[in-house]
Amino acid sequence: MARVLVPLAQGCEELEAVTVVDLLRRARIEVLTAGLDERPVTASRGMRLIPDTTLDRVMDQTFDMIALPGGLPGADNLRDDARIALLLRRTAEAGAYTAAICAAPKVLGAAGLLDGKRATCYPGTLDASALTSTRLLDQPVVVDGKLVTSRGPGTAMDFALELIALLAGEERRQTVEKSLVRT
Repeated sequence: MARVLVPLAQGCEELEAVTVVDLLRRARIEVLTAGLDERPVTASRGMRLIPDTTLDRVMDQTFDMIALPGGLPGADNLRDDARIALLLRRTAEAGAYTAAICAAPKVLGAAGLLDGKRATCYPGTLDASALTSTRLLDQPVVVDGKLVTSRGPGTAMDFALELIALLAGEERRQTVEKSLVRT
């Protein structure tokens, strides 16, 4: 079974965080949420989230994917935490997936993971002139090898379903999507 880490920072976008965790768990993927510290996380719209554990407790673990929810100041808090950059680089070097939605692709950029890649993000989050080797696309979800990015809260379900397809296969994705009654 695939293992996914979803770091939760103060000010994260709750719709993105909860959607990713919920859909991956519906797909029977092991998801672990980790706060940057011991406190409950107050998300960008005031919802309080209780992480499963703390980042310090998972630093030596390996994951098949790290999925970053966006939101502000959540994405900035992730970007400014050296442990996140270390985990992202280590995960990418191991050939596992790194994924980010909304403002969180800035965290991947700060960790050097967008170089030479195609990506998307919330409009205005990434400065194309500063990321000269990154091709920014105006698409809901972009997959470039083991890097997955998405635009924002409105694309959270598409993002999560793509993560399911990558980790558990297209059939599992379709099963989960059908149960959501999206059409």
